[in-house]
Amino acid sequence: MDKTLKITGYGDDLTVNGIRIGDLSPQQHEDIELEKGGQNYAPLENVVVSRVLDSSTLICRKPDPTHTKPYIEEELIDGLCCYSAVNQGQLNQEIVDAVVAHLTTEQIPTVPRSIRHKYMAAFLLAATEVTKMDKVVPKVAGVEAPELMAKLSRRWAYQKKGVPQDEAIILVAEENFHGRSLFAVSASTDQESKEGFGPFLPGIEAIPFNDIDALERKLIEKGDRIASFIVEPIQGEAGVIVPSDDYHPRVAALLKKHNVLYCVDEVQTGFGRTGANFAHMLYGVQPDLMACGKAAGGGIMPVSFVAGKKDIINVLTPGSEGSTFGGFPLAAVIGTYAIKTLVDAALAENAKAMGERLIGHFNAIKAEFPDKIKEGRGKGLLTAFEMFNAPHLNGHKVSLGLLARGVYAKETHTNIVRLAPALTVRNREIDLIGEAIREVVKSL
Repeated sequence: MDKTLKITGYGDDLTVNGIRIGDLSPQQHEDIELEKGGQNYAPLENVVVSRVLDSSTLICRKPDPTHTKPYIEEELIDGLCCYSAVNQGQLNQEIVDAVVAHLTTEQIPTVPRSIRHKYMAAFLLAATEVTKMDKVVPKVAGVEAPELMAKLSRRWAYQKKGVPQDEAIILVAEENFHGRSLFAVSASTDQESKEGFGPFLPGIEAIPFNDIDALERKLIEKGDRIASFIVEPIQGEAGVIVPSDDYHPRVAALLKKHNVLYCVDEVQTGFGRTGANFAHMLYGVQPDLMACGKAAGGGIMPVSFVAGKKDIINVLTPGSEGSTFGGFPLAAVIGTYAIKTLVDAALAENAKAMGERLIGHFNAIKAEFPDKIKEGRGKGLLTAFEMFNAPHLNGHKVSLGLLARGVYAKETHTNIVRLAPALTVRNREIDLIGEAIREVVKSL
């Protein structure tokens, strides 16, 4: 028996080998993470989330300015929403009630996919209805969904399209973000994400986003071997890059002409985020495959899935794809109620209205500071404002300034700040965010 490790208590009383979590200052939290954890993220300095106050407000610990206590606690409007994983709002009551009922009343343990459980049927019925797709394959992490789209499109290309074995090409858009799996990194044009991780997967080619001519040239040149075009409807990590209104309809038409699968990555843009249940619906198109994640788990646990047309999903056979926790009972319950909340609470409609209000703030700030703000943009509550490229107009500095004013946001690239609050926000929170941004921009 290992007697060197002792863990006791809950919450602030959680104690590991004599170190009580509730006694740690923000700096001590950072020190432990630097010493004991891998540095694959760069969290904002001097802030630690302690608990949730309401659907869009966090209680955070910051350094005590008097230096008499380990920390002080302050409210912080969540302007990032865990990169769109908490669209339904923190601790959404309907989803929480479903989880509690499942764990305390139904008491269905984790079971593998080699035996059926009753909640899978509910999840599949809900997911196919809301996506308007034929079939769904449940997964866990968001990155698994575009990964599966790549596998499906390759197998489809060999079995259905007649592409010679191992010669299938997957097209992606430059500046994409599909996660950090080996497929996603192979598909990325971000050199920092590639450094030290090669060799990369072959058969992946990138073309400019929102460039229909580049797509057509590639299809004419190599269309007989191209399996799919995997693309975000709106590029999130690239800085909320919104394509022209006719881009996706023209993409869909071109791909159909050349018998190439149209695969959309809705991991970040789905579940009401952009003012429609799924962003491709803004453009009146129907993809062949769609990757979903993040808010598919209602902010409670990781849930993802691929939805698609029957003749494509049907290329899977037992053993060709799997996931131990993909669609296990609790995930199926949460996924079902995440969909129910999306629909019943009309989250897409609120995102559209609140997004227009937030963009209005961006435009007003741009008008007041035309030498600082280049553009405000977005769809629904997937928004960003871009500053001119100058040393004093630094996105990280803006993020820290917003933090000091009670708003959590994070820069993407050097001069872009993204705002994506919960889809439950109302006018008051949007106006507080807008005024905080104005104050920070004015101070630059």
